[in-house]
Amino acid sequence: MLKTLMAVGIFIAGNTALIYIPTVIPALQTTPSYAKWGQLAIKETQSKYPSASIVDYLHEGSESKHDSTIEKFKLWLKDGDHEFGVFVRIEYSTITEKVVNIELQETSR
Repeated sequence: MLKTLMAVGIFIAGNTALIYIPTVIPALQTTPSYAKWGQLAIKETQSKYPSASIVDYLHEGSESKHDSTIEKFKLWLKDGDHEFGVFVRIEYSTITEKVVNIELQETSR
């Protein structure tokens, strides 16, 4: 996971000049609500395509339907010279977070 840094600085007034001292502090990080499901999407994709490398990952959002939620992801894989996408849809019970269904669909784009 990449860490984001926030640059801040301090201005100090001395005799006739202003001195700027740059400092860097870590920005606050929060874990996205879909992180658990993203890890599952990666695990399922690696299981189905064990010789491929996952080179990109995108959370496409979620949708609610009755008592369940569907988290949608798109992963980009590379297997030798072949690159392709995999749409992963994870449906789970909104209340219990028990997985109802996982769909993987390969795409060329």
